[in-house]
Amino acid sequence: MRWLRVAAAVELVSLLVLLVNLATVHLPAITSLGGPTHGCAYLVVVVATLRDPAAGPVTKAVAWLPGVGGLLVVRRLATASQAGAVHGQRDVDVAADCPRLRGTS
Repeated sequence: MRWLRVAAAVELVSLLVLLVNLATVHLPAITSLGGPTHGCAYLVVVVATLRDPAAGPVTKAVAWLPGVGGLLVVRRLATASQAGAVHGQRDVDVAADCPRLRGTS
């Protein structure tokens, strides 16, 4: 989980740096460093999520969102592990326990 947190943060920060660079001075050095950094962090997030046994299908799909996907995955896995600890289960569908997440009130 620690690798996933670090990769998610690096992914978001590197994307923000790339976007700010694109909108302002567009220095090739920043693009050359930030692009591969963002790409590697994105791949680490996706692969780590796909390999995590606690990640459900929705969590695995969210991992494919660039930039924010990693942070959303970390949040979903933390919520699922807390719910699992409360209910004595490892893999818990968070939406099943929360009507607001299911779309019903």
